[in-house]
Amino acid sequence: MAARNRATVAVAASLLVAAVHVATSGSSPGVGGRDEAAGRAATVAPGTVVTGTAPAGQAGVAVEYAAYLPAGYDETTDEYATIYLLHGRGDTLAAWQQVTADLDQLIADGTVPPLIAVMPDAPWSDRGSWYVDSEHTAGEAVETALTQDLVGHIDATYRTVDDRDARAVGGYSMGGYGALRYALAHQDVFAAGLVLSPAVYVPLPPADSSAREFGGFGVGDTLFDDARYTELNYPALLASTDPELDTHLFIAVGDDEWANPDPAEAQHDIDFESARLYNAARRVDGVTAELRILDGGHDWDVWRPAFRDGLTDLAGYLRTTDPLPLPGEITGTDGDDRAGGVAVTGDTTVTAVNERGVDPVLTSDDGWTLPLASPANDRVYGLHTGPGGDLYTAGYTRGDLDGQHPGNARDDAFAARVTSAGARQWLTQFGDPAAADRAYASVPAPDGGLYVAGYTSGSVGGTQNAGDKDALLARLDADGTLLWTRQLGGPGEDKALAVTIGADRRVYVAGVTSQAMPGGTANGGLDAWVARYTDAGTQDWLRQFGTTENDQFTALAPLPTQGVVAAGHTGGTLGAASHGGNDQLAVAVTSSGRARWITQDGTDGDDRAATVQVAGDGTITIAGHTDGRVGVSAGGVDVVVSTLGSRGQVRDRIQFGTEERDGADEWDESNLYLDATGTLITGLTFGGGRGLGDVFTGPLPPGEGT
Repeated sequence: MAARNRATVAVAASLLVAAVHVATSGSSPGVGGRDEAAGRAATVAPGTVVTGTAPAGQAGVAVEYAAYLPAGYDETTDEYATIYLLHGRGDTLAAWQQVTADLDQLIADGTVPPLIAVMPDAPWSDRGSWYVDSEHTAGEAVETALTQDLVGHIDATYRTVDDRDARAVGGYSMGGYGALRYALAHQDVFAAGLVLSPAVYVPLPPADSSAREFGGFGVGDTLFDDARYTELNYPALLASTDPELDTHLFIAVGDDEWANPDPAEAQHDIDFESARLYNAARRVDGVTAELRILDGGHDWDVWRPAFRDGLTDLAGYLRTTDPLPLPGEITGTDGDDRAGGVAVTGDTTVTAVNERGVDPVLTSDDGWTLPLASPANDRVYGLHTGPGGDLYTAGYTRGDLDGQHPGNARDDAFAARVTSAGARQWLTQFGDPAAADRAYASVPAPDGGLYVAGYTSGSVGGTQNAGDKDALLARLDADGTLLWTRQLGGPGEDKALAVTIGADRRVYVAGVTSQAMPGGTANGGLDAWVARYTDAGTQDWLRQFGTTENDQFTALAPLPTQGVVAAGHTGGTLGAASHGGNDQLAVAVTSSGRARWITQDGTDGDDRAATVQVAGDGTITIAGHTDGRVGVSAGGVDVVVSTLGSRGQVRDRIQFGTEERDGADEWDESNLYLDATGTLITGLTFGGGRGLGDVFTGPLPPGEGT
């Protein structure tokens, strides 16, 4: 099994036994804490804090604890994810209770799902146990008590999901050491760790560290043993982690943590040690990590906001139900394959696959296969059924694909028409012989010809290049003859990434620009644009859309009566609000170039639309990818399919995938296609197990509706 980026499949378990309510959440923050979240929480339903004792079990010691139960716990039969929160040296179980208001707000906002937070007390070794099984004469088996006895008691007492994928551990200072150790040493118990200002030291603690004082790392009558510390420390754990049990760490530290006055011990300052931990962890197969440096010291001015940010991050790695798998079948070679499109002609489904990324092949489900490849690198983007049932595609070649470009060593655009029986009708290769030219999109014309969109780095059809890459639009007739080309660009890098024919029989083309397109205005970063042309190649208008961040249109589809819907992503705010990172973007562009509505939708991660189709009733289907949580995250990057109403309202979103990256390559470039009906999907997956990259193809999973 391949190493995974996120937690594995969760299994529901456990029944409610009993819980006595003794206090409500919303405790006042401790000294140095912030109280703005507590003020906000007054407007939301609070959770409940209960206390209890896990009886002495295998470790021989009882564990007192407080448990936060989310609002509505008693009114449902739901099972919940769990996070165990370990306090610092000298503190008690009361310390973590100041974050209950934050939990209320995060859950009410939908930032994190409802969960149970368990806050154990650790009184052993004068509250300096370091959360390990001590071999000191006066030591206790603290680690066994917490990771086995307490976890077993909580799962038997409350409605938890008894599975590692729904369980995390967190802590600050000494508790940060404990959280790190438990996440790495007990991967079968915990899927993630929230590690705040961790008191971890490599190779050994400084001479004045309290880790040496209380016997946690002692042996016999010796309070601290070098070999025992080294055995338990994280470098040894990282060297022995199981890559099949993915573990995620969120590490946070203040930029003004206490500094050791001895310059020789500067490397043991906690901010330095946290950075060292992060850089070591992120290089281990099966372990992912995030690092945050906050303004503040070794106190709740850092730990409380870090808790909020960290729990938000960890929520994407915890799940209580199984994710949806990829639909249909997965195919691939032993190389790195990419999807090239899917289309239906008659009763036959045909897929385009770029085998090993550079050898396009069309394959039908009734048995025929047609390569569209030269000995050089080639690739197709999109597959379409024309008015007569023939198939059309376009892409680029670095070789002599049509037999009329011997010696070609630069990318040329090409277009092809193939019969429904798999015979090549024609293939036309074109471009500037001295420059790179690529076709990224195509759409069949009503007369059996084809419109192709892409870019050129040179001059095609006699138009002088405006600078860097120019967008390119081309028209071919039913016999593959190139009728005309239109080159469009400004001083920056301009690409056409989508093309379609509207209900008004005009040609719409869209893409991305790094500066200002002719007739457009640069907004900063990358901008999206859309333009309309007549069938003779006359431009009607061009509109540029953007923010100060990066914005892009990747796909187009005609609306039933007039105009098109352009889909892509924005890093800023084009719609009502930004959800964070990149958001999926859909814009209804009228036949006059006006934005009739804009829908910006996504998670706090990276969300991008890749392909779009519109049904006769105006229902819009958009497929894209996210590394966030729309439904249940399968891990890595997942595919997301959204259904929008005719006015852009989001009706439904479904998320599916494997534990690896799906729908986008390692550079987050989309690799997804819908068929013309919006019911079949094909795309890239790194979780197929056949090669580095494989291709999945199948019907869309049913949505749940709104």
